[in-house]
Amino acid sequence: MERTKLSCAQRSDTIIVKEMNRKWKILLKLSWHGDSLSVGAIVGIVTGTIVIVLVLLALAFVFNRRRKSYKEVDFQSGDDISTTHSLQFDFKTIEAATDKFSRSNRLGQGGFGEVYKGTFPNGTEVAVKRLSKNSGQGEKEFKNEVLLVAKLQHRNLVRLLGFSVEGEEKILVYEFVPNKSLDYFLFAVKRQLDWKKRYSIIGGISRGIIYLHQDSRLTIIHRDLKASNILLDADMDPKIADFGMARIFGMDQSGANTSKIVGTPGYMSPEYLIHGQFSTKSDVYSYGVLVLEIISGRKNNSFHQTSDATAENLAWKLWGNGTALNLVDPVIIDSCQNSEVIRCIHICLLCVQEDPVDRPTFATISVMLTSNTVTLPVPRQPGFFIQSRSGRDPLDSDQSTATKSDPTSVDDASITDIYSR
Repeated sequence: MERTKLSCAQRSDTIIVKEMNRKWKILLKLSWHGDSLSVGAIVGIVTGTIVIVLVLLALAFVFNRRRKSYKEVDFQSGDDISTTHSLQFDFKTIEAATDKFSRSNRLGQGGFGEVYKGTFPNGTEVAVKRLSKNSGQGEKEFKNEVLLVAKLQHRNLVRLLGFSVEGEEKILVYEFVPNKSLDYFLFAVKRQLDWKKRYSIIGGISRGIIYLHQDSRLTIIHRDLKASNILLDADMDPKIADFGMARIFGMDQSGANTSKIVGTPGYMSPEYLIHGQFSTKSDVYSYGVLVLEIISGRKNNSFHQTSDATAENLAWKLWGNGTALNLVDPVIIDSCQNSEVIRCIHICLLCVQEDPVDRPTFATISVMLTSNTVTLPVPRQPGFFIQSRSGRDPLDSDQSTATKSDPTSVDDASITDIYSR
């Protein structure tokens, strides 16, 4: 609760009461009897002054409460956030903004709860994540972890604005990203993303992960990097969502391995899926799969309908045959720069190497994407490689079958992990 500071000063027959930047003057008409003030007058003056001060205190308290309820007009930057109080929203304010979490405001279902669109009285739009009630965090721990994650701010990350707690209810409030997620534009309305924009998105995602891995106050492993966790803003620039959820939700943060595998099949690295071991190189693997989806315009699980099973499997075969461009989405084949596409496929194959040591870091990936003078290593066979049991061309299958299914990736329980540096 914000503290209200009052100060009083008496000058002759005037008492001045100040609160913050406001000032009131209380004029007192004193009744004198001879050379001394009557006892009754003194009692009346003191009592009246106390009542007036208490009324002013009450008014100031109500004013500050109302101002706090609409605090969304003054979101703080990462460097200015110092206490959990500065991030906390009144639960009734969140209920009103989402029309009591109405279905018409529901944006989707994630691994940690449902997401709603909220609109505050001044027109500010936010995304409200209503966490499921099986969180392992107590209220104090929850607030502290939110404070840590809210300080992580980058142009390619979805910004965490605050939270709300009411009984068992735990709410996260994020900036509202106006366009849908990347998977929608890749798999449902592909013609809205030409190669220039796709290439820009590939670079933006890498910059966001560089910040999480090495430039932020904490080292953050996303562990569920996928197309549905990449949101696009009004300029179609990418913003990574669902980072930092491991700490907020109170899940395993050991960093070396976990007995609870939470993620999305098809994006997980072999060591994470099989042994529960994860590191920053786990995100590198997921990034490689994601970029192959961006290039091909196809979901990774759609390749199960062919003899090649995965995007990385197909990319490896086409690379070996010298026909890597056959992987490219037909929608962009006429507009793309062949050298950029082939270089991106090459980088993807390096990202999906079986041994994490053989995968590049995101800092290296960024250099590979922006500098044509850097010589790329020769990739080895990907981590998940399935030998074709058919002699058919892997692209002979009808790709339209994939588009008939749900155009978005299955949003399984996503999770991120954070370490102190």
